Amino acid sequence: MEGSKGFGDGIERRGMKTEREKMLAGELYDALDPELVRERERMRDLCQTLNASREAERELRQRLFAEIFGKGGDTVWLQPPFFCDYGSNIELGERVFFNFNCTVLDVCRVTIGDYCQFGSGVQILTPLHPLNAALRRKQEYGAPVAIGADVWVGSGAIILPGVTIGARTVVGASSVVTRSLPENVLAVGNPCRVVREIE
Repeated sequence: MEGSKGFGDGIERRGMKTEREKMLAGELYDALDPELVRERERMRDLCQTLNASREAERELRQRLFAEIFGKGGDTVWLQPPFFCDYGSNIELGERVFFNFNCTVLDVCRVTIGDYCQFGSGVQILTPLHPLNAALRRKQEYGAPVAIGADVWVGSGAIILPGVTIGARTVVGASSVVTRSLPENVLAVGNPCRVVREIE
């Protein structure tokens, strides 16, 4: 039919969703879908180029940031190496900072507010896997992560799928954030717990 598009274009057809649409909706999906494999391979190549770049290659890095991130690549401040799955599902506010060796696995949307700062080795994870082994061999799913403005996450912290962190909260180094955190608190530990409010 003239003007029609294939299943891989991200448009639902007769009630069917693409694997990418299922992934972003937090539904079970096939991570080996050819479209998703191509997107991940493209992003790995971009990250490899970024991670091999030199400090003086600022223009190259700026171009790569714009290609890697779905939003906010024009103002991000990032120290390579950096790793992500798709990049297009990461939406950054103004002047977000990532220190060395951060990883964002963005099978679902990751939104990060203005002026957030991430210490070295922080991991932001959205993928989840079924407990049933037979199902886990074929499919996975995910849950989005949302981080408010002016959040500071200390080195080595891990933010798990489905977590929301409120604005101006501080997460201590090496914390494992398993549950959502409110605004204006200091939270530390494994699992990460609120220690006190921040005035």
